[in-house]
Amino acid sequence: MVSRVLLLAAKDTIAYSTRPGRAAVASGAELLAALPPDLLAAEVVVEDVLAEPGWDVSSATMLGLGRRARAAISDDGYDGVVISYGTDTLAETAFLVDLMAGPAASRGGIVLTGALRHWDELSTDGPRNLASSIAAAADPALAGAGAVVCVDDELHAARWVSMVDATTVRAFSSAPDGVLGRVVGTRVEMLGTPPPRPPAAGGEPESDVALIKTYPGMNPVLLTAAVDAGARGVVLEGTGLGNVPVDLFVAIGDLTDGDIPVVVASRCRTRPVGLSELPAPAGLAAKVGAIGARGLAPEKARVALMVALGTDGGVVAAREWFDRLGRPGGGDG
Repeated sequence: MVSRVLLLAAKDTIAYSTRPGRAAVASGAELLAALPPDLLAAEVVVEDVLAEPGWDVSSATMLGLGRRARAAISDDGYDGVVISYGTDTLAETAFLVDLMAGPAASRGGIVLTGALRHWDELSTDGPRNLASSIAAAADPALAGAGAVVCVDDELHAARWVSMVDATTVRAFSSAPDGVLGRVVGTRVEMLGTPPPRPPAAGGEPESDVALIKTYPGMNPVLLTAAVDAGARGVVLEGTGLGNVPVDLFVAIGDLTDGDIPVVVASRCRTRPVGLSELPAPAGLAAKVGAIGARGLAPEKARVALMVALGTDGGVVAAREWFDRLGRPGGGDG
C-alpha cells in the first residue's frame, strides 16, 4: 500500500528562483514536479502555505504549521507530513511542531526541511532534501520519533538539532547528541534512540513570549518593558550553567510574583537539570523564582514556554511543565 504524505510548502530559499524569466517563487507542485518520479516514495498531496520568510516568521505562522501537521495525521489520515521551510528558524519551528504534535507523533513521520541554495542555483540542495524528507515521512520507522529535520540525508531530532553554519549545505547538527537516522535511497535507517516525548500541550500555546539576551550591566527595565508590551512570559539567555546578572533579580522576582514566568536558558550547552539543582553559586536566579530551561537552547526554550503557558497560563503550570520535560519518561505528549 502506497503511503500518503502531505507537503506543506512554506516557500523560502528552497523555492526561490534567481534566474530571469522564471517565477520568483516556486509552488509546492513545481517543487514536486522537479523530482525524478522514481525518488518519490509516496503519494504526495501539496498545500501551499502563505508564510513569511523564515528569518521574519510570525508566531502565528509557526503555530499554524504545528496545528496543520497534527491534524493531517490525526484527523485526515495522512501517513506523514513534510514542511518545506526557511532554514533560519527551522530548528525552533521543528521543536514547536514537535511539542504540538501530541498523539500524531506516534502515528506518522513529521519532517521539516529547507535549503541553503536557491531552487535553480548550481548544485542546489533543495530537491535532494525534499525527496529525502518525503521518503522519511512515508517510512513507518519514523513513527514515534517526533518531528525531525532532514538535511543532507540526515535526520535530526527536533529537540537536539541546531543550525551551526549558514555558509554550507551541511548547516545542521545534533551535537553532542547523535544523528537520529539517515535516508538511504527511499528508506530510513535509524541510527539512534529518539529523545523522550515532551509533556502534553494542554491548550492553545501562548503566542507572545519574549526572548532577551543578558549581558553585563544590562538595565532590568528591559524585562518589564517586554511585559508592558504584552509578553506573557520571558526567556532570558544567560551565560555558563544558567547565570544572569544579579541586577535582574528584583525584576525577575516582581514578574514571577505577578504570575509572569521567567525561564533562564544559556548561550552555552548545559545539562538538562533545573536551576536549583546546580552547584552554588550557579543558578542563583532560582531563588527569586526563575525556571530552568532544562538544557534547551534559548530559542527552543522560548517555544517551549509558549506551549507551557497553554496548560494553565501561569508560573506554577510553566514550572511543572519544564520539570516534566527534564524527567526521564516525564513526557506524555
